[in-house]
Amino acid sequence: MKTFIHYLQTRSKPLRLCEENIASLRETIFRITKTPTYFKSGILVALNNIKFFFRPSTGKATLKKQFMNQPVIDLHCDLLSYLTRSNSSIYKTEDVGCAVPYLKEGNVKLQIMAIFAPVESNSHDYGLKQSEIFRDLNSQENELYRFEKHHLETFATNENIGMLASVESGSAFCDENISLKEGFENLERIIENVGSIMYISFTHHAENRFGGGNYSAVGLKNDGKALIDYIHNRNIAIDFSHTSDALAHDILNYISKENISVPIMASHSNYRPVYDHKRNLPDDIAKEIIHQKGLIGLNFVRAFVNPEKVEALEEHVAHGISLGAENAICYGADYFYTKDNPDKSRIPFYFKEHGNADCYPRINKVLEQQFGAEQMKKISSQNALEFIERLWS
Repeated sequence: MKTFIHYLQTRSKPLRLCEENIASLRETIFRITKTPTYFKSGILVALNNIKFFFRPSTGKATLKKQFMNQPVIDLHCDLLSYLTRSNSSIYKTEDVGCAVPYLKEGNVKLQIMAIFAPVESNSHDYGLKQSEIFRDLNSQENELYRFEKHHLETFATNENIGMLASVESGSAFCDENISLKEGFENLERIIENVGSIMYISFTHHAENRFGGGNYSAVGLKNDGKALIDYIHNRNIAIDFSHTSDALAHDILNYISKENISVPIMASHSNYRPVYDHKRNLPDDIAKEIIHQKGLIGLNFVRAFVNPEKVEALEEHVAHGISLGAENAICYGADYFYTKDNPDKSRIPFYFKEHGNADCYPRINKVLEQQFGAEQMKKISSQNALEFIERLWS
């Protein structure tokens, strides 16, 4: 095999291969060279300059047939905050990439829906409203249902889409002016409305009473410590996607020092060494999430992937795997209503290849080509499903 690799390295023209031979060859190369390999624009590339061409798929219809039976779990969307708007609908594909028709096309079997609020007066009212929308969606005639423990074994074959709630920023239950006791009472009202919460993010972009957000250097505050104490042994994870680096380190230190039992994750974050953005994880935080058997959800927002390079999404996957995240990487696409976003420099907010939730079969195809069928299935749903099973055990 080493002689064969040397032949490939010195070969002047790429070697043409059939797709079905690529996965085993890639795994063999990695076993011998310990060099990650990945696909890029139809070419399998090894860092030692080995190249292969493969025959492209026969088209979208064939791709759909092959990959539509692959279930998808996505850790983050902002459908609930969008539905607070007048004339909104879960079916308006022109408004939001996580509209139900797109979720159905993408074979999304479980969608985590964020309850978000900015740092502003009465922000908790906005969060409570979204929890009521979640409750109403579950009771209405539609394709959505509240995901519970007894759905774990059958979610992949359910024709409808499971929903789980999360909280994106503690401001969604506790604004800056009410007492912490009132805030925790609001959190319990939210949980009553939605059934269960998968994770809580303490902050969003800005600093709040719990700690520092992505664009802050502030760490963990006293109310943040109280929130950690409050969710100890509550089967609710802490989300690091919107923490400052200081807040992330402080949370980890506090959990360790106080022997707190709480899972950790980053629901919709990429990797800072691949693209340098404050919304992406530094390696030390990513490694700790991996070490604690958490999840890291791939974010599709162009500004966090790499605004100039659609293939960077796969580079984020490759980097995560290089850190040991084979069992941590999953999807956290972060589809939200973009039409009134004031930052016009971010348009388009997503690459067309990732523009809405019907893209998952196509992305799964790419991931299988680059990282193998087993890793693709882990990213598509298995990693997230196993995390939820542990969370609820």
